[in-house]
Amino acid sequence: MADITENKSLESSLYSAADALRSKMDANEYKNYLLGIIFYKYLSDSLLYEVSDLIGDGREETTLAEAQQLYEENADDEDLRDELEDTFAYVISPEHTFTKVMEHVNDHSFQIVNLADAFKEIEGTSNTFEGLFDDVDLFSRRLGDNAQKQADTISSVLSAISGLELVKSAGDTLGDAYEYLISQFASDSGKKAGEFYTPQPVSELLTRLTLVGKNYPEGITVYDPTMGSGSLLLNFRRYVKHPEEVIYYGQEINTSTYNLARMNMILHRVDTANQHLRNGDTLDADWPPSAKTNFDAVVMNPPYSYHWSAAKGFLDDPRFSKYGVLAPKSKADYAFLLHGFYHLKNSGTMAIVLPHGVLFRGAAEGKIRQKLLEDGSIDAVIGLPANLFYSTSIPTTIVVLKKDKSDRSVMFIDASKDFEKGKNQNILREEDIEKILNTYEKREDVERYAHLATFDEIKENDFNLNIPRYVDTFVPEPPVDLGKLTQEMQETQNEINKNERELLDMMKDLTSSDEKTQNDLNEFINMLEGEVKKND
Repeated sequence: MADITENKSLESSLYSAADALRSKMDANEYKNYLLGIIFYKYLSDSLLYEVSDLIGDGREETTLAEAQQLYEENADDEDLRDELEDTFAYVISPEHTFTKVMEHVNDHSFQIVNLADAFKEIEGTSNTFEGLFDDVDLFSRRLGDNAQKQADTISSVLSAISGLELVKSAGDTLGDAYEYLISQFASDSGKKAGEFYTPQPVSELLTRLTLVGKNYPEGITVYDPTMGSGSLLLNFRRYVKHPEEVIYYGQEINTSTYNLARMNMILHRVDTANQHLRNGDTLDADWPPSAKTNFDAVVMNPPYSYHWSAAKGFLDDPRFSKYGVLAPKSKADYAFLLHGFYHLKNSGTMAIVLPHGVLFRGAAEGKIRQKLLEDGSIDAVIGLPANLFYSTSIPTTIVVLKKDKSDRSVMFIDASKDFEKGKNQNILREEDIEKILNTYEKREDVERYAHLATFDEIKENDFNLNIPRYVDTFVPEPPVDLGKLTQEMQETQNEINKNERELLDMMKDLTSSDEKTQNDLNEFINMLEGEVKKND
């Protein structure tokens, strides 16, 4: 675990570096610049420190400036180049390192092309880095309306992070700081954040649900077909015994977000052999081939009620053919669910976040739901609080699925009322997550919170999984004690009578020299005497 103080310092420093861009574009755009440039610095610094280890006094005794000089002096050394190529999956020549680019910034000779050439060199090294900086548009007029202003803006970003130590940080410090940056950009981006980020507490819950009752001493394969920035996948490192043996598979349709996931994996120091990420449409083109691998855990937070083609040819697709119908064109929720479930191992667990409509909508969705229930595939339905996500305020549900269940019961949990109210979003607390996990694992009824429903119960409800049908959260009003209420009313009336008598005595002591005022006073006294006599 990274040092908390070191981590917070790095997080705040990185986030403050965004100040150079905030006034020029929204967070969904400037995140690409900052995250890309941080990644570039990490690659460059890693290479320079390796140079100092190979031919200098070692990284602990060498500054980046000294390592840069050493690298320049030995640039023609073929053995050094071979060593670096064996160690890294990329190449950065001495003139394209971050340290060299900063020299241009400091002597005011920096031009955008200095950085653009460095990005191009890294991308051309191997398939691992191909197109990685495509979304860092260094020549965008959003950075400035001429070349000099664009260079000035990028110089400010480079300068803001130039003094940060990214390589020597302990453990996952940099990866966690990068994750923090992504979460902050998600918060700043509003609804657009749904394209690339699942809030950390929800990610934790999804991950840990798939690990309940499981033990993977030989490692684990995990899959997220709508992976966004890869944050959900990377959570498995925190909760398995051998994080270095997690094999990641992920697919993402948005190229910018896909590139972000690739950077996120590398900055968390995930071995390139353990990451299998793809830029593509999960529903239109099935990936990976099922013959190649199925997965111990599948986690998903797909776009809700997404429009897809639902072409008739998909009825012959092995992901969907078993169910006889397709998810409707306007709501791909079950298409995503069935895709993920198809790729789940017989011994694995899947957890997916979806809108509540999947629990009760009829027509094709009702038929798919019934088939899943008849097969015993749905293990649990968990209702989450509203407003947990940046992209939507609607309440959502987690559906947990398995292929090796011994019965067809379904555990229903209504966790919709357990959360901390935040400024913009509600937050699942650690105690809320633990309560859900403990209840899911025990599979026992909890009054007004959870119910283990038999298949016969569900069948009697026409395969409707709407949570209130199974978990009654109604809290009746306490019964009224009529005797006590009568006594309280009498005591109140006695107090009123006493106050009226006291007021009458005081009013009788009042006089006025003005005839009209005296008449009004006498009228009021007569009325008050009547009230007092009536109550005596």
